[in-house]
Amino acid sequence: DNPENMATDISRVASSRRYSENGLPYVHKVGVPPKTNLLKEITETVKETFFHDDPLRNFKDQSKSKKLLLGIQAVFPILEWGRSYNFSKFKGDLIAGLTIATLCIPQDIGYAKLANLDAQFGLYSSFVPPLVYAFMGSSRDIAIGPVAVVSLLLGSMLQQELDPVKQKHEYQRLAFTATFFAGVTQFVLGFFRLGFLIDFLSHAAIVGFMGGAAITISLQQLKGLLGIKKFTKKTDIVSVMKSVFAAAHHGWNWQTIVIGLSFLAFLLVAKFIGKKNKKYFWVPAIAPLISVILSTFFVFIFHAEKHDVQIVRHIDQGINPPSVNEIYFSGEYLTKGFRIGVIAGLIALTEAVAIGRTFAAMKDYSLDGNKEMVALGTMNIVGSMTSCYVATGSFSRSAVNYMAGCQTAVSNIVMSCVVLLTLELITPLFKYTPNAILASIIISAVIGLIDIDAMTLLYKIDKFDFVACMGAFLGVVFQSVEIGLLIAVAISFAKILLQVTRPRIVVLGKVPRTRVYRNMQQYPESTKVPGVLIVRVDSAIYFSNSNYMRDRILRWLTDEDEMLKETNQQKIQYLIVEMSPVTDIDTSGIHSLEDLYKSLQKRNVELVLANPGTMVIDKLHASGFADMIGEDKIFLTVADAVMTFAPKMEP
Repeated sequence: DNPENMATDISRVASSRRYSENGLPYVHKVGVPPKTNLLKEITETVKETFFHDDPLRNFKDQSKSKKLLLGIQAVFPILEWGRSYNFSKFKGDLIAGLTIATLCIPQDIGYAKLANLDAQFGLYSSFVPPLVYAFMGSSRDIAIGPVAVVSLLLGSMLQQELDPVKQKHEYQRLAFTATFFAGVTQFVLGFFRLGFLIDFLSHAAIVGFMGGAAITISLQQLKGLLGIKKFTKKTDIVSVMKSVFAAAHHGWNWQTIVIGLSFLAFLLVAKFIGKKNKKYFWVPAIAPLISVILSTFFVFIFHAEKHDVQIVRHIDQGINPPSVNEIYFSGEYLTKGFRIGVIAGLIALTEAVAIGRTFAAMKDYSLDGNKEMVALGTMNIVGSMTSCYVATGSFSRSAVNYMAGCQTAVSNIVMSCVVLLTLELITPLFKYTPNAILASIIISAVIGLIDIDAMTLLYKIDKFDFVACMGAFLGVVFQSVEIGLLIAVAISFAKILLQVTRPRIVVLGKVPRTRVYRNMQQYPESTKVPGVLIVRVDSAIYFSNSNYMRDRILRWLTDEDEMLKETNQQKIQYLIVEMSPVTDIDTSGIHSLEDLYKSLQKRNVELVLANPGTMVIDKLHASGFADMIGEDKIFLTVADAVMTFAPKMEP
């Protein structure tokens, strides 16, 4: 019972485990996993790829009727959370819905102009899609409607195919067709659980793309802000500025400029107040509607339209007319609508899922990305049949929705009801709304998309990410939205390819007073073991990087031998490859290891492997490579390998 004796006994047991009977250090062998069935292996891979979140776990051990109910609830989450809905939650949703409605109505009119569509189409897109999403979406905070970036993207791509003024009806039909295929794209990605594909657009590329789009959108608003009638259809900064300065002498309207700049200043001050003090979140939310009411009143009273102040003039009254027959299901515009729809749908999806995940993390609830895609896709398919264009989650509106105290997606239903009343009763009142005020509202809305802090952080953390960000940003600003998007995707893929084809390979040294071996660049005080070169491959070994891995290790060895020869030190006799980070290896990788082994044999250097993982050791045994180098050359740790071979080295 003496604690000192117990400590001594434990020490003896530990030391007996550490040393074998002949007094040499005990070395644990690397375990070989049991053979797995091919079908089981394929099933596991498919499950991890497409069903990693185990979406069917709630259906296990349930009756058929219960499974049917759960299936319906999975498609319509409102049936699940609706059972616990109460008046307290409704109060929060009512306030939030009314708040985001005051923000969305003026924004929708402006965003429709951005897409080169009549103002009512923006309002239509905030009526039907939010209702569909409220029944099928799983996010409690996201606010649905048209957004600036997608509106610009859609408008710039559509006008390349058709003139929005001379071919107005065909242009609208193509917009509905693109919206339909945007919805189909989103639905298919969600239904077949392919949501991981949108993750290929990196955060850095999205930051740059959004920032560039914000600049481009703001430049486009100079037409309305300055009262210019003849304006370029191009979106690049050079063409826009040429068009602006070309109209400087006779094309600018000073009354329009006064209206636009005055209310832009008002909107920016309101935004600053809301950002400075979260209690006043309603100030920037209600400011756009106040701006519209006041500017419309002033224009009507002083008849500013007679002084060339451009106004909205007409918005169709009434709810969305059906547009199923307007969609191109055949002909030359089918493929064009499909191409535009896929691109717009992916961008809209990326934005909505990012917003949904952000607010879900803030409120600590889970969000199924694939369910969201199905909901967004269904919403846009239905929207395309009811005269709507592509709708998605709006970050500015979702932020206001969150701060206004929304509890569920009912806030979207409240917003839709307000938009419905607006369409039925209030649209004639927007006749005298100046275009300059819509331009001011859009500029104040998109200016927050330029995230300088995020760009600075990217520069500090990862220079390649910063290059990707700036590539997308400059591509959008100096060329077009499509070129910027293409650059963003290209750089994202280039980064993946670079990391896969050129994995990091480092030399390890022994950290003083430990049996731990680490990267010598990270730990400069670590020391090399005489006669041993230890390297670590920080990636899976595939056909794309296997040759580089072999050549890089041999180059390390050559450099090390030359350095040792100059200093008359012991030459390298053992090459230890630490394989802990190597998650997998294919046949090309094994062939490269065989080539490496043969090259080392010619140099009288022994190849030793340390800690290969389950997948790797299984394939090394299946290929016969383990037998080629010998079982006694595969160790659990680098320390075991060094301890085994260091005493055997020739002086």
